[in-house]
Formats: sequence, structure tokens, C-alpha cells
Amino acid sequence: MRSITRQKDISEIAACTESFERLYILGCGTCATVTETGGVGQVQRMRDEMQQRGKWVTGWAVLPTACDEMAEIDLRKTGDALSYAECVLVMACALGVQRIGAYVGRPAVPALDTMFIGLEQAPGHFEEVCRQCGQCILGETAGICPVTACHKGLLNGPCGGTDGGKCEVDPDRDCAYTLIYQRLEERDQLHLMHRYRPPRDHHVMLVPRMADLNREVGDEP
Repeated sequence: MRSITRQKDISEIAACTESFERLYILGCGTCATVTETGGVGQVQRMRDEMQQRGKWVTGWAVLPTACDEMAEIDLRKTGDALSYAECVLVMACALGVQRIGAYVGRPAVPALDTMFIGLEQAPGHFEEVCRQCGQCILGETAGICPVTACHKGLLNGPCGGTDGGKCEVDPDRDCAYTLIYQRLEERDQLHLMHRYRPPRDHHVMLVPRMADLNREVGDEP
């Protein structure tokens, strides 16, 4: 499971760092390295770009993982280079940006946009597999999530637009419910296709989303 990111347009990054003369650049050794958006090579290119734009890059590093609690310990190894910087340009997912910002006590500017959480289905090809909606129905849909696999996010499908097993929104993409049907048929579970699923209850996961793992399941808040 990876946080899939892409680099922001350099003009947006320049605008966000416009008021800072000295910056430190941080990458991430896990997801952003795998997606080639925040590994060593990308961080070094960003360093060169910022220097060409007149910034003083006090230093750079690629943390093993930017979004976990070990990041605070790894940041201590950056020494004075980080303390000289007015802001930190973070080439990691949005969670990493927030984590770094909480630790460094100065602005943490994102250099990447976080697209989705996904799995690598083929080398270099990632697909969203879970939206973490809090109402999992994979047990009824043969392990295929219609919320992410269907362009329309239908809980009761297929729609009238499926054609030859392909989606009308994207003819190159398999219809999620065709895939669900085929897998249920293989498992002799086609009766599950006849079940009506009520509309999603968006109160299940209120924003901002939180979970208290110390509370027993079913306990009242």
C-alpha cells in the first residue's frame, strides 16, 4: 500500500516559498521514493532548481519514512543545516508534510500533491484500491471495491452504460461490476448480486476522521 504522489508545478512551489530565502529540502525513502517523486534523485533536482531561483538551500535529506514517529528522531541527525532554514520543503505525502511541520516548528511546504492510497498492480503502475470509507462491503463484492473500482462509485451496479465489460466513462477500463459478477460466478455466489445495498451513511466517518482503538467496538462515544 502506497501514498501515490505527483510533484506540484514548479511555479506553485515557487509561490509557496516566495517569502523565504533559506530552505531545507526533505524527501521520503518509502512511498515517494517508489513513485519517484521524493527520492534522492528528485530531491537533488529540486535543490538545483531552488538554487537557480536564488534560494539558499541549507541542506537536504531523504528520511527513511517521513510520516511516522521515527521522523522526529531522524530529523535530529540533520544538525545545524535544518536550524538555519526558514522553511522546510517536503517531498512526501500530505501526512509526511503535517508530521514534519509538527516537529520542526517552522513552515513545512508541500512540494507534492497526494493523489490516493493504492497498490502497485504492475511495475510503475498504481491503482487506488481503498478509500477508507468505514463501510467495507468487500465480503459481498468478491473482494473488489466498487467505491474505487467503479468510476461512478456505485454500490448497486452495473449501470446501464457498461458495454462489452467495459466502462462508458473510460472504455479502456473494465467495468467493476462485470469483474465482480465474474468472480462471484466462479465462487457460486451470484446470489450476492441480488442484494440491495442502502446509500452510504456519511456519518460513519465524520470529518475529521478519528478512531479510538482503546474503546471496545460498539461502545457509545
